Amino acid sequence: MTGRVLVLGSLNVDLVTRVARHPRPGETVVGEGLERLAGGKGANQAVAAAAAGAAVAMVGCVGDDAGGAAYANRLARLGVDVSALRVCTGVPTGHAVVTVADGGENAIVVVPGANDRLDEREVAAVDGLGPGDVLLVQLEVPRAVVCTAVRRAAGRGARVVLNTAPYAALPPDVVAIADPVVANEHEMAALAEAGAQPRSLLVTFGANGAAWDGVTAPAHVVEPSEVVDTTGAGDAFCGALAAALARGAGREEALDAALAAGAAAVRHPGAQPDAGL
Repeated sequence: MTGRVLVLGSLNVDLVTRVARHPRPGETVVGEGLERLAGGKGANQAVAAAAAGAAVAMVGCVGDDAGGAAYANRLARLGVDVSALRVCTGVPTGHAVVTVADGGENAIVVVPGANDRLDEREVAAVDGLGPGDVLLVQLEVPRAVVCTAVRRAAGRGARVVLNTAPYAALPPDVVAIADPVVANEHEMAALAEAGAQPRSLLVTFGANGAAWDGVTAPAHVVEPSEVVDTTGAGDAFCGALAAALARGAGREEALDAALAAGAAAVRHPGAQPDAGL
């Protein structure tokens, strides 16, 4: 029986411009164009999980502004359940300012907005989870909410996938609950430095693939000329991974599905396909 994917996390409106190269401290560079795109690690991962065929619900907060309303409508059109999406009065929807350099590498400044308003009301959505379901979380929303959601989901028999991005220290029991913790090389080093001991650790290596507790898989090849924007690659990976686990896939199958989604994501602009808001 296929389980559901509940994504608890952030929703951001991304303001994106392209630059020849990223500025050094104190330097000004000229950007080309300005797009308003759907982003935020939580919503990016929800969209990716839905695209991979999972039944997905998004739990998070948006502001009472045009960006928040447009985002909720977009997610609903893509098949994501937004019934647990809360509109916060008097608070702007989260934003991210993204510069994309030639070659596809990006730099991002996040303005949390409504994402910082997640509280116990959002955690209550976890109560509907059970065995076979997957809770997917990241760290762009308050850590206390993430920790409570992880513990409550595990107590109901759901599987927890924890993406430690952007990196922040978490209680040892929360790290140990996740199956897996998903981290890139920098986040893996930070986990080790903090003395964290994941029960299950999946490390992504970009163009060099990924490794999950000894199970390794090569990246899907993307020619340099095909790389448009790396912004959403990690989120696409996590969303597709959660979808595969919810349908009962084993590690090798889930890894391959996640790597395929990550490779596809670098071929389009923005963190989501056709992400205009």
